[in-house]
Amino acid sequence: MLSADTLAQQLNGLVHLATQRAPNGIDLTVDSIYRTTGPGQLDFGGDEFDAAPREPLTPVLDAPEDDYAWWTLEEGAYIVRYNESLTLHDEQKARISPLERTLHAGAHHGTFVLDDGRNPLETLLIVSRMGCRLKENCRLSRLTVRE
Repeated sequence: MLSADTLAQQLNGLVHLATQRAPNGIDLTVDSIYRTTGPGQLDFGGDEFDAAPREPLTPVLDAPEDDYAWWTLEEGAYIVRYNESLTLHDEQKARISPLERTLHAGAHHGTFVLDDGRNPLETLLIVSRMGCRLKENCRLSRLTVRE
């Protein structure tokens, strides 16, 4: 598994490496959130694939003097775009999984593996019936990379 310092060299858009560094990877942070507005479409061959349409959600300040705003998410599915983008080298595999704190806050996303880099880097976030608030740049997921 790559160290956080080595992995940081393959990421663009890190918010604050000292805070995002983890013993076994780097925490990914939220840049933007989108609500899906209709169905996507999958077929066998891929010629008729359509991504679900989406609209951006605007975070709201709790108080005018605050530096960062919050997204207040109701139950449902959302697309999260991370601040970070990833470059992978040959034979590297990346794994992205939700942080335990994400689960305790009432949201989750599937763990997934990448064998090529991503820009933008996104995931589908599922929010429980109680809802969840996410602050701009919050740490949501853990990225690890193996050679």
